[in-house]
Amino acid sequence: MAEDDAAADQEQQQPPQVQMRVLAQFIRDLSFENVMAQKGASGQIEPDINVQVSVDARRRQVEHQYDVTLKLNITNKAKGMDDVLFLMELDYYGIFHVEGIPPEQLQPFLLIECPRLLFPYVRRIVSDITSDGGFPPLNLDQIDFVQIYRQRLAHVQAQQKDQKADA
Repeated sequence: MAEDDAAADQEQQQPPQVQMRVLAQFIRDLSFENVMAQKGASGQIEPDINVQVSVDARRRQVEHQYDVTLKLNITNKAKGMDDVLFLMELDYYGIFHVEGIPPEQLQPFLLIECPRLLFPYVRRIVSDITSDGGFPPLNLDQIDFVQIYRQRLAHVQAQQKDQKADA
């Protein structure tokens, strides 16, 4: 009997087991525009690629399920000019089942760990689309989702300071 009580106490003291499953992932929105071909540009052009990344997460109506969206806006311009070579916008969507995360750690988990799981698929899509669009495949570098999260926090904190100063 005392052993059962000790085992029950030990189970209560251990943090809950983190469980995460990807329930679905898909392209929610995709746009690719080969501006260079439309303008008829040709010759040797050195690309200047700009990749903007944003991540968003929200709770679904089903308990322990969350939507995570990884958005990329990619602009490829000719280096030293304002001529756009191609534009690409991609919204990649994941539905996750997440349990065992303390509430104060849930947002960072959803905005860091979930996009890390989605990123290899996004990288392949970008490579395939740029190649199919008439350009060499664009192989994205690894994205630091921790840094993106920190920038998001700093932006929110700055907005809160501005609101307090205005009040």
